[in-house]
Parts: sequence; structure tokens; C-alpha cells
Amino acid sequence: MEEPIPARVRGMKSLEAFQASLYRAAKADRGRKFYTLHDKICRIDVLQEAWRRVKENNGAAGVDGQTIEDIERSGLEQFLTELQSELQAGTYRVQCVRRVFIPKRSGGMRPLGIPTVKDRVVQQAVRLVIEPIFEEDFQDFSYGYRPGRSTMHAALQVFKWLNYGLTTVIDVDIQSFFDHVNHRKLLSFVMERVVDGYVLGLIKAWLRAGVVHLRKIRASYEWVTG
Repeated sequence: MEEPIPARVRGMKSLEAFQASLYRAAKADRGRKFYTLHDKICRIDVLQEAWRRVKENNGAAGVDGQTIEDIERSGLEQFLTELQSELQAGTYRVQCVRRVFIPKRSGGMRPLGIPTVKDRVVQQAVRLVIEPIFEEDFQDFSYGYRPGRSTMHAALQVFKWLNYGLTTVIDVDIQSFFDHVNHRKLLSFVMERVVDGYVLGLIKAWLRAGVVHLRKIRASYEWVTG
């Protein structure tokens, strides 16, 4: 008799199949726009995997002071069920981001925004749904922030071309790019594929979320001026 497949493994297989279907749909029609994604981010398997990734990153608490440990002590199943209900009813609200500063290797300080744990779970859920759609649109030589790819994969490509006799490597870095990227233009690129009003509303809310530092709230400069 075969051993039963654990529920979490079944959930992962279901989620992977779902993501693969989104990828195939995006690949089949590069001009396709996705209108109904709201219900997808409400799937319990999506929220469970989003939680797993947030917990794996082991981040600090946001402006509400709630930690990963607090949620687990109070009951993870209840947390995810209530979050699912909020997303389905449209009552979920984005909170401000807590601003901290960390030292950079090159000197100076780098600003870091820490969303609440709940916001991070929803952000991961949205990522799980839209990432397979946009993955098809990237060029094969693109390695940054893509699933299954890392700086090591990019370095191996450089090594390969060096062995072919190409000896010039150009290293370019845009200073503070993510601190000053134009949010309106960024959203316009997202809308080339995703046109689900609820999902776009979530992304807008995260981009517009105020930043709390020294008990003061600052609006997103990139959105106001973009």
C-alpha cells in the first residue's frame, strides 16, 4: 500500500501545476492580458506557500509590531483563514512601511522598508500568481530577481564567454535605482499583462504606502512626483 501524500506536498504540487498553467497561457500569447487574478491570490494553497516564504526570510516586525512568532502563537490557520476572508471581501488594507537604515559595504547607509508580516504574506501571494506570467517576457540573458536564477548563474555565463575569447566585461550599476524608480512607469509595464483591478489596486497601495521613521509618516516621493 502506498503511503498517503502529506497535505503540504499535495498543496505544493497543486500550486506548481497552477503556476505552470499561467506560464503556458502567457507563453502561448505574448499579448495576452490577464483580467481575473483576484480569486487566485485568495487560494489557500497560495497563501500557505506565501507564508512559508515569508517565514523562511525571517524578517522583523513592521509598524504594527507583530512578529512571525506572534502569529504562530496565536494560530497560523486562523491567521491565514482570516486573511483569505479579507482578500475575498476586499477589506484587506495595506499598512505603512517601517523605515530602518543599514550600513552599506561601500560606506554610508541604505534605507530599508519593512512591511508588516501580513502585508508581506499578501505581497508574496501576488508574486506567486503574477511571476509565472512575467517570467515568459524576460530575455534568456536576464538573471536578476528571477526564480531559479542567481548571481552565480550570471557569473557562469560570463565565464563561458571569456572562454570563447571575449575578454571585455562591462559592470554598470544605477545608483539607488530601487529608491528612485518611477512608480507610474513601473505600473504601466505591469498593466501590459495584468489588468485585474483588484491586483492593480494592491500594487498601487503598496507603492503609495507611507513610510514611518522616527514616528513621522512620509508619502512615497516617487509616486507623488512620478
